Amino acid sequence: MPQSHRLQSKRPGLPRALAATIALALGLGSALGAQAQSLQELYEAAHGYDAAYLSARSALGAAQYRLEQQRGLNLPQLGLALSVGQTTSSSPEATSTLSSNTLNARSNAYSATVNGSQSLFNRLNDVTIQQSERSVDAFRADLDAAEQDLILRVSQAYFDVLAAQDNLATARASLAAISEQVASAKRNFEVGTATITDTREAQARYDLARFTQIQAENDLTTKRILLDQTVGRTNIAPNQLAAPLTMPALVPANADDWVARADAEHPLIRKARIALEIAKLDTDKAKAGRLPTVALNASVGRSYSSTNGAVSGGGNGFAFTSQTPNLAGSIGITLNLPLFTGFQVQNRIKETLVLEDKSTNDLDAARRGVVQLTRQLYYQVGSAGAQVSALEAAESSSKLALEATQLGFKVGVRVNIDVLNAQAQLYTTQAQLAKARYDLIMAGLRLRQASGRLTPADVASVNGLLLR
Repeated sequence: MPQSHRLQSKRPGLPRALAATIALALGLGSALGAQAQSLQELYEAAHGYDAAYLSARSALGAAQYRLEQQRGLNLPQLGLALSVGQTTSSSPEATSTLSSNTLNARSNAYSATVNGSQSLFNRLNDVTIQQSERSVDAFRADLDAAEQDLILRVSQAYFDVLAAQDNLATARASLAAISEQVASAKRNFEVGTATITDTREAQARYDLARFTQIQAENDLTTKRILLDQTVGRTNIAPNQLAAPLTMPALVPANADDWVARADAEHPLIRKARIALEIAKLDTDKAKAGRLPTVALNASVGRSYSSTNGAVSGGGNGFAFTSQTPNLAGSIGITLNLPLFTGFQVQNRIKETLVLEDKSTNDLDAARRGVVQLTRQLYYQVGSAGAQVSALEAAESSSKLALEATQLGFKVGVRVNIDVLNAQAQLYTTQAQLAKARYDLIMAGLRLRQASGRLTPADVASVNGLLLR
């Protein structure tokens, strides 16, 4: 596997029309340079715009507040109860000695009570809090996965625009070169040194090159729209790759080290491992259904009642008033012990044990999937580097072949179609090389994601490969 790749962008010996077109493209790039945005800048902008990332961040925030709610189960609970009441009564028989008298009374009662409780032992509450803590870790793994996905999506959209720009530049250069060849074929036909076939072949290539250019323009527009939607900005002009470009060596240098790191750090494996821990806590929670709960309860209250009434009838009527203040307090310990729950606890335990097995299998599946993908991407990076090296050599050879063919055409040993074929081969190779460079960078980022290593620092590293 190659340890580093040096990417060259030299174009010696190009036709005059092609050179002029490239110079125009470079001039346009310089004009846009003042407004060009780096990958780092767009990635930071996407942080505040991307809905998937913001959703994961909000979910983590909600889980943290949910944890604080669960922790409140083991904290003291206080409550205040207030009551106000009035009772009116009228009785024709007030007493046994005044059976003919009537008692009319109105009572007002006021009370205020403070109730407090503190859990002393409740295994169910303890396990619930532990599960909430692990749930926060699971949502944090989701946020890490969303962060890595955002890095890949922004980077892919960024380099897709660059690749589309390269394809358009190549298409325009090809059209300019073929246009020059069409003019040459027409001049040669007019002076009798070439046949009408050469002119028609050149014109056919020119028409096809126009179609290719239109297609490249449309593709660039599509890729720009996608990048705009990804980062929430418009009229983005990505910075070009620096040339010559040296890719850093792949570290570590063997697949096993990447796989080992993935098992410890990949968000998918972390989340599956947390799910297994939560499943085991579910079993503990089910077993807690057999255990007693112990709580400390206390209350203190003050009440006040007053009664105003009158006894009438029989010539012995009189009025009376009574007032009764009261202050009371209590403290005690409450123990609740389940004796029989209709086999609910036993069956719940059996259910959670089966769910533990499911979570174990899910963790194994996640590990196997990550290991397989990490190994595949490791070798894909090596293959991408080899492809870049091969295409660099092919580009150099194609340039030499085009120069030789053009020379042969001038001296009469090559025909116009040979020149057109050599030009097409060079432009195709250049387009493939441009895409292979971006694919190599993206393959490195995907490998880091597969192994759980992709971080914002990698964006800064890739950003260093771009022009500033």
